[in-house]
Amino acid sequence: MSRGLGATWREWLVARALPLWSERGFDPERGLYHERLTWSGAPVALPELRLMVQARQIAVYCRAGLDGLYEPSAPALAQALLCLETVERLYWRADGAPGWIFSLAPNGGPASRVRDLYAHAFILFAYAWAYRLTGAPRYRRAARETASETWRLFATDGEGFKDKVPQADAIRRQNPHMHLLEACLALFEATGEAFYLDQAQSLVGLACQRFVDARSGALLEEFDSGWAPLAPWGRNRVEPGHLFEWAWLLGEYRRLAACGAEEDARLRAVADRFFLVGRDWGCAPDTGLVYDAMTEDGIVFEHSTRIWPQTELLRLLGQRKITEGSEGADLSSLSGLFFARYAPSWLAGGWVDRLDKRLATTVDYMPASSFNRLCRPGRPYASSPRRCSERTGTKVLLGLTRLFDNLHRIMDSSDPTSPTNEWSGPVSHYGALLMLPEQ
Repeated sequence: MSRGLGATWREWLVARALPLWSERGFDPERGLYHERLTWSGAPVALPELRLMVQARQIAVYCRAGLDGLYEPSAPALAQALLCLETVERLYWRADGAPGWIFSLAPNGGPASRVRDLYAHAFILFAYAWAYRLTGAPRYRRAARETASETWRLFATDGEGFKDKVPQADAIRRQNPHMHLLEACLALFEATGEAFYLDQAQSLVGLACQRFVDARSGALLEEFDSGWAPLAPWGRNRVEPGHLFEWAWLLGEYRRLAACGAEEDARLRAVADRFFLVGRDWGCAPDTGLVYDAMTEDGIVFEHSTRIWPQTELLRLLGQRKITEGSEGADLSSLSGLFFARYAPSWLAGGWVDRLDKRLATTVDYMPASSFNRLCRPGRPYASSPRRCSERTGTKVLLGLTRLFDNLHRIMDSSDPTSPTNEWSGPVSHYGALLMLPEQ
């Protein structure tokens, strides 16, 4: 990537997008992130706040802190960690049953009590980055407890996991398994616990054995209860964005697992095939934009282009540039297209989430759920050489974690709605958090 384009990524991420979502994208009254913003930066009222959105945003800001994009005492970091406190209080076992509820209603009670594997994967992912940022043992413990609940709640008699509890249908889907793999890799890198690497190994094995179409080498999306493709050959859904995401994750697994030569070569071949299928069949020949969906024989049937598949390809191109020394020209070209079509300067850190086949916009809002993926390709260019320590955090953050433990006890024992109770929610403690003396 050219120096100018690298500066463009940093400007967009550090000066515009991150401030947008930590300021206008955060609701200080509830201590939670908004689900959507309009293009002018106003929150969009919705009937529920999903767990996975909160978890993704927490992870975004913890990673930004690790990348040195914030000072250790920055309000955005304290805000993200306090949001995690609020999420624990409102989503975890909120109905008295094990696991995390799917979404929250405007009144603070459960909107959906469904246990969703996708959402559980992302709260695990958030814990991984919160632990790396702070070194606080309780995040590590909470992650392991959530992992234990997840493996029990979503277990099946055979391979893989249920999508939801209670189940809505008999369809098995690769997508939540992909994000569970992502969480396991992040937690293994954060904690060094072999449990997470063992689970990642099982998920990679499941993907290679069940998700991949033997004829094309493409990754299928949906299966029956026995992991057979849901439709006859040539009629199954393939998402090019997920091909690129899986290729990147397999590269991460190879990096972290220290595979033997034979296994490493096999996984590399699978990842390379994902990349080639996605690039050759799943991208527009004139623009290079990534289509939303095709079949396993390469027939595109959704010519629309959401923003997140573009950033998955960009992240993978960056990885391949480092490991293979290739795709540099494609990386620069697609980055330029990203800023021209999806993140124009007039949106000031915002983005166009999806385009139709004529490249016209189809929505007039920004979903918070996309932001974590949008940060991925820009991180190598935005990161500061001066980073926070990953295992112990800074003195300020260690002080914060001690105060967070106290806040957690307060929230468990107090009624914030009581007129005689002066505690007004976690965000009211920002000033105190930022004034902690060094320990």
